[in-house]
Amino acid sequence: MERLKSSARLMIVSDLDHTMVDHHDPNNLSILRFNALWEAKYRHDSLLVFSTGRSPTLYKQLRKEKPMLTPDITIMSVGTEITYGNAMVPDEGWVDFLNHKWDKKIVTEETSKIPDLTLQSETEQRPHKASFYVKKEKAQEIMKTLSESLVKRGLDVKIIYSGGMDLDILPQGAGKGQALAYLHKKLKAEGKLPQNTLACGDSGNDAELFTIPDVHGVMVVKNAQEELLQWHAENAKNNPKIIHADETCAAGIIQAIGHFNLGPNTSPRDLPDLLDAKLDHFDPAYEVVKFYLLLEKWRRAEIDSPERYLNNLKAVCSPAGLYVNPFGIEQSFGDVIGKLKDCYGDKKGKQYQVWVDQVFPTQIDSDTWLVKFKKLDQTGEEQQCCYTTAILSSKDVEPSQGLTWVHVHQTWMDGSTGDDKSWFL
Repeated sequence: MERLKSSARLMIVSDLDHTMVDHHDPNNLSILRFNALWEAKYRHDSLLVFSTGRSPTLYKQLRKEKPMLTPDITIMSVGTEITYGNAMVPDEGWVDFLNHKWDKKIVTEETSKIPDLTLQSETEQRPHKASFYVKKEKAQEIMKTLSESLVKRGLDVKIIYSGGMDLDILPQGAGKGQALAYLHKKLKAEGKLPQNTLACGDSGNDAELFTIPDVHGVMVVKNAQEELLQWHAENAKNNPKIIHADETCAAGIIQAIGHFNLGPNTSPRDLPDLLDAKLDHFDPAYEVVKFYLLLEKWRRAEIDSPERYLNNLKAVCSPAGLYVNPFGIEQSFGDVIGKLKDCYGDKKGKQYQVWVDQVFPTQIDSDTWLVKFKKLDQTGEEQQCCYTTAILSSKDVEPSQGLTWVHVHQTWMDGSTGDDKSWFL
């Protein structure tokens, strides 16, 4: 949140599994569409918040499996943990707040008396969360029994049932909705309350998100689970701020952005021909997203006119430009383009995806931008990532022509490795 000097234009607060992430789509099309839209049009002045029932362990595992962006804020373990930035720095104020009338030892004692509760894995047991599996037909009775026994022991808890099988016991003040309310209060105190907040979810543990007063637009994705659909029918059917989207997962989030007029809702991935996409102003973030989308299409042999693409690439890359690859080898852009010719279609028919993350442009003089971002690609389950710094120039070009790439420097990130035959730009 510190990177924004004023209120975010938009804050998206999204559940992950079956909301941002579609586990039934091996090509990850909807999340990649969202990624391209967010980095091209929103990252610089908006906030992305992931709100998940997953523990930190399972959250990090999902990031390795799916093409996910890096959020500004991460709410995990059903709203019991709030962290900030790449380093995932914990919010200690939230920890102190949750300690009120909470004792994990007492929760463990009382739940051990109920044989129909099956403890979830050790990674899912957190300081302010106890998680179990329970059969649907037993859930309501067990929740009533547990609530009564824990109150008698002096605790003030919240019991959430979601996904038709997951039962979570939390402090009364916890939960995804309360974590969002806490963030809003914190941002408001700093004079940075977002202009708009869009909450997105699909299951019972997301219902609280849609009750926060300062949330200007909320949604329920098409593939929402039964318990959330029931909540929607009982509590929000006629609420104009809540829609049940026609699209699934991240595609439903994009739909909601358009429905509530929160900003641009056409992903660069949805443009029929990126080479025909012309801007009336210089936009380095958009240029970066476009550049790497075209690179993906090239290697997947999805470029209708390869010669036109190469001519465009030559036009936007400075003849004197240099590329330093993650191995530290310096090459001219001319050499890189020459090598690129030979790899047309080398990823055809494969689950190959390219995306960029945390695109942050800085204008360093009247016609030059320094752009820092992460460039990632994934073939099947193998994911590679590098930090990228690019210098783009508007000198002697019109916005419709696009910015000129002057220099690109990359370094491997987090032990990611590859070989010089398979990595380009």
